[in-house]
Amino acid sequence: MKNLDDQETTHFGYEKISKADKQERVAEVFRSVANRYDLMNDVMSLGTHRLIKRFTIQLSALRQGQRVLDLAGGTGDLSKQFSSLVGASGQVVLADINDAMLKVGRDRLIDSGRDSNVSIAQLNAERLPFADNTFHCICIAYGLRNVTNKEAALRSMERVLKPGGRLVILEFSKPENSIIGKAYDAYSSLWPVAGKLLTGDSNSYRYLVESIKMHPDQNTLLEMLLEAGLEKCSYKNIMNGICAVHIGLKKQ
Repeated sequence: MKNLDDQETTHFGYEKISKADKQERVAEVFRSVANRYDLMNDVMSLGTHRLIKRFTIQLSALRQGQRVLDLAGGTGDLSKQFSSLVGASGQVVLADINDAMLKVGRDRLIDSGRDSNVSIAQLNAERLPFADNTFHCICIAYGLRNVTNKEAALRSMERVLKPGGRLVILEFSKPENSIIGKAYDAYSSLWPVAGKLLTGDSNSYRYLVESIKMHPDQNTLLEMLLEAGLEKCSYKNIMNGICAVHIGLKKQ
């Protein structure tokens, strides 16, 4: 079997695989964890992911009547909050590539009564099926690291933002303090064990840990936003950089 050229490969956690295979491999992970995804987030973050997402929502700066794309929105927890912010005259698009995650999100939105201004879209972030200049804001929380071609996805997001529109990316990142980094590494190494106990699935959570390690650090991602054509790009570290929120604006 011949070696794959670097242009044809990508990382699935620590494993180097064909780019053509990554989408399905990631899909299998999230189909496996969909029904208990938020429970595992609570366990892995000790409940802090809810506060972090609330902070991210504040940074979206959404107002009544605006349109927002909740990309890789999965179980819909951000979409529920966006629904209230944009109101009846606004629109939320809950989008994910994974059908199982979207089903959970759709059901929760219906159960909460927040579905009147929310539409559901199964799509690939690298090829967003929307017209240019559609959204006032795009938010992607804990999803960018699972995208095969991040550069293509960022260019696609920039295209469908309105001039002056805001891209908000919440993602795990790199702690600034080495001691905190080592403690976090030790803690995250336990996630596959917790995954096995709570969901019967350790492999999916091993991938989640590895995908965090392989994700670009804060400054690398900042450069990627600039290269995608966004301006006034910045980031805010959370918990010493365990997570970071990157923000970029589409040029006017």
